[in-house]
Amino acid sequence: MGSFQDLVLVLLCSVWCVFHVVNCNAQQLQSSQTLVLLQLKKHLEYPKPLDIWKDRWTNLCSSTQQVNVSCNENFVTELLIIGDKTQSKFREEHEGFDGYAIQDQTLSQGFSMDSFVATLARLTNLRVLKLVSLGIWGPLPDRIHRLYDLQHLDLSSNFLYGSIPPKISTMVNLKTLNLGDNFFNGTIPTLFFNSSSNLSYLSLKNNKLKGHFPNSILGINTLNEIDISNNNISGGLQDFNGLSNLEHLDLSWNNLDSTLPPMPKGLKNLFLSRNSFSGEIPKQYGKLSMLQMLDVSSNSLIGTVPAEIFNLPNISLLNISSNMLSGTTKNNLRCSIRLRFVDVSNNRLMGGLPDCLIRTGPENDRVVKSDGNCLSGNFQHQHALSYCKEVPQLKKESHKVGALFVVGVIVGILVMVMVFVLCIVIVCKRYYSKGVSEQHLLHKSVQDSYSASLSSEIVTNARYVSEAAKFGREGLPLCRSYSLEELKEATNNFDNPNFMGENLYGKLYRGKLESGIQVVIRCLPLSKKYTIRNFKLRLDLLAKLRHPHLVSLLGHCIDGVVGDQSDTNVFLVYEFVSNGSFQTYLSEDSGGKIYDWSERLSVLISIAKAVHFLHTGMIPGFFKNRLKTNNILINEHWMAKLSDYGLSIISEETDACGVNGESPDSMQMKRLEDDVYSFGFIILEALVGPSLSAKREALMLHERGSFNSQDGWKQIVDPIVMSTCSKESLSIVISISNKCISPESWSRPSIEDVLWNLQYASQVQATADGV
Repeated sequence: MGSFQDLVLVLLCSVWCVFHVVNCNAQQLQSSQTLVLLQLKKHLEYPKPLDIWKDRWTNLCSSTQQVNVSCNENFVTELLIIGDKTQSKFREEHEGFDGYAIQDQTLSQGFSMDSFVATLARLTNLRVLKLVSLGIWGPLPDRIHRLYDLQHLDLSSNFLYGSIPPKISTMVNLKTLNLGDNFFNGTIPTLFFNSSSNLSYLSLKNNKLKGHFPNSILGINTLNEIDISNNNISGGLQDFNGLSNLEHLDLSWNNLDSTLPPMPKGLKNLFLSRNSFSGEIPKQYGKLSMLQMLDVSSNSLIGTVPAEIFNLPNISLLNISSNMLSGTTKNNLRCSIRLRFVDVSNNRLMGGLPDCLIRTGPENDRVVKSDGNCLSGNFQHQHALSYCKEVPQLKKESHKVGALFVVGVIVGILVMVMVFVLCIVIVCKRYYSKGVSEQHLLHKSVQDSYSASLSSEIVTNARYVSEAAKFGREGLPLCRSYSLEELKEATNNFDNPNFMGENLYGKLYRGKLESGIQVVIRCLPLSKKYTIRNFKLRLDLLAKLRHPHLVSLLGHCIDGVVGDQSDTNVFLVYEFVSNGSFQTYLSEDSGGKIYDWSERLSVLISIAKAVHFLHTGMIPGFFKNRLKTNNILINEHWMAKLSDYGLSIISEETDACGVNGESPDSMQMKRLEDDVYSFGFIILEALVGPSLSAKREALMLHERGSFNSQDGWKQIVDPIVMSTCSKESLSIVISISNKCISPESWSRPSIEDVLWNLQYASQVQATADGV
């Protein structure tokens, strides 16, 4: 009986152990990592290989023939997905890819490469990423560099186009990079590679890359294999001897036109065919003892063939066909016993072939091609001897004709340039007296604050407005010019009961237009820096800004005086937003509704969208928008709207000081802030409460250490936030706010990055809430 109980006990223990092991192996990823993978599945439009990713309760750390997800400590470390959208048939039937979605070949028109990479960047522990034949299309965004720890990146056989992002060079852990079989059509960035790189494998083959071969590649001595074949790379090559670990180099099917460069001693395979290389085959190639394959066919090489390359100890393939190689080969030339394929056809070779290249029996399986030369003996398809002897003279004449042609072209170009310059001078003299055009009316300091790369014509006309500008127009009248009488009637002659307050940008009055629309009218003095005409141009820029989360400008007036002021005033007419500021919903002292974490996130996301539109929705963008929580207003539909934006282009802001008791030091700090920095404090205020706004500098100096400590955050985060947030959602927002308020401006994220992180935090929170 005892032995039976022992047996049962052993069986139970075994079952428990097996269950425990299986349970450990099925350990779930962090919810945020699972959510990212499911979002990637959605981005990729639910490809069949990802049917195994059913929902967030599925163990996604698994492997099939087409999909592999490796995990370590609840984080994804390897992601491999191989689809079935191969492009080989497309390449056969089409000359190129025009950058638009193709049915059954690419993902749909709704696919966004930018959003896809932004989602990928959330896999912060990713080491290996391979996404092949998935129909991914679009430019590869610079943000791919956020996968900083990535060691292996393979995006081959897709429909990526445009330029290769230069910031890939910052991914110093990258060992293999495969962007081959795509449609990249830019140049390879000069600073694409640097000496700190650990890259060993590089493939950019079968694209449409142009420009010169980047010599910065020659500084990466870790490179083992380079394949940039079948592109449009032009220019010359320099010495490759610095790549001491290089074994495979394929630059065939390009437009390279220098002499053949020296190569490292350890090189095994060299493919330089289908280019325009000139000069002789370097004798140094006859000393590459490790060389197994050499193909320099279809170039413009001249001179004799170095005998040593036939007898390299490891050579198995030698193709020097379709050049202009001449002379006779030595009869006593020796061939390596490993040499299996030799092609010397279509050159200018004379005499006979060496004995080692002539088949002497059935046991010799070496393939030798020699057609198209002037060989004597029993060789078929040879030219007459005169054909090969005329080559030097023909070449000399062609050089002479070519030189004359080049001189003629240069002279013609110089004449055309001189005529063109003369026409410009005449036109300028004729029209200069008509005055300065409108495109130069904007003050230089304003242009510089936008972007030095934008022309004054673009800045003045602001003709590019994104689709986002079309939102928010419904229900509101178009911006127009008002008379002072209309505004006096709307405000009862700017009566004190309608006075709402004053800030750096002037006084605020509440009013009601004749149409019944409630408005807020801002009165500020006309800046002495600008003429009336210049000022109206600036107002026209502001008038073009329409967005669901911006308080809309409905009109303006430049006229008259108010009170004791004797200078000309400007009146800006805005829509009235009825439910107060965001700040009032963060404090228990307000006596009304207090926003929980999800509601605060919703407001932050709305305002981030508004700021993103200000930065990118128009050329030039609007920056320095004095972002504060009391400038975030809530309308009757509980939608957040940003006010007081864009006013720096019409105000004397840089000269203002002391308004409402602000100290010179405080004003100086505001002048140094950018929008992301200010938005970081809005996020902090949403986390901690409105008391933060009164001690921004103090918090930075004395409490910022708490930001990186979980226990520290528990002590300073608003209790309402702590009780209504998920730990992971809060962590994401804390992290991005820390980056926003970094003292170094170069290390701060873009507003687009901030928006993405807030949206992601909101998704994580919704998942935790079970929505």
